Amino acid sequence: MKLPMPKRPVAAGVLASFEHIDSATDAIRALRNGGHRDLTVYSATPNHELEEALGHTSSPVRLFTLIGALTGCTAGFAMTIWMSRDWPLLVGGKPIASIPPYVVIAFELTILLGALSTLFGVAFLSLLKAGRKIAFDPRFTDDRIGVFVAARSNQSAAVERVLRDAGAVEVTHAQA
Repeated sequence: MKLPMPKRPVAAGVLASFEHIDSATDAIRALRNGGHRDLTVYSATPNHELEEALGHTSSPVRLFTLIGALTGCTAGFAMTIWMSRDWPLLVGGKPIASIPPYVVIAFELTILLGALSTLFGVAFLSLLKAGRKIAFDPRFTDDRIGVFVAARSNQSAAVERVLRDAGAVEVTHAQA
């Protein structure tokens, strides 16, 4: 039995198709200079020029990883020291809580919780962006570069003019 999937609303905006990276980059820069920040770019391959034009900063997922790793390291040392103090095993006058053997446990928990929190961070941040559906053309996965600009109907004409001036091959409007 198939469950019906809820329909997500399509974001209103303008979708442009470019044949060359340089013209897409020029369009992105012109749109950002014009105050448009809600841009989505589609490309078949990663491109540093497009990322630079979009002004991407580093991913917030790395903060999830750092917090998970620090939590794992702290938990690893705290757990082993607590267990040693709770059930002391005195051997040859050595201290009850000796740090070097506990490094292995702390390292393992650092990696485990860092990896799990990274997966959680990716899933969480993906769900935040899953609330709307953005216009897409399958040619963007082959030989075209797509730029979607979220814009209200009163801004669409100005956005279309900027995209066409930059060299857009095709421009379509998406209605909400």
